[in-house]
Amino acid sequence: MNEGEKKVVSKMISIYCRSKHNQKNELCIECESLNNYALQRLERCPFGDDKPTCGTCTIHCYKRDMRQRIKEVMRFSGPRMLFAHPIEAIRHFNRERKRKK
Repeated sequence: MNEGEKKVVSKMISIYCRSKHNQKNELCIECESLNNYALQRLERCPFGDDKPTCGTCTIHCYKRDMRQRIKEVMRFSGPRMLFAHPIEAIRHFNRERKRKK
């Protein structure tokens, strides 16, 4: 499975939790639950290593409530990734661009 995708999701959730839930070193219970769920979904992705980014994926593998939560996290954390983790953000952006072509 694509470890890079897992790192990006975990980092996005961490950025969100730090800002929205005032967590410093660890994720709150709610964000930890979302992170575990997201990593589990990535592990079971039928696309394997050829997985598109979630925003361009044709399969919606998240439950409705979890999908809403991860969208909120991604909307908030996506732009902030450029400052917090610029290399991962650029790699993620490039993967998304390649899949759209």
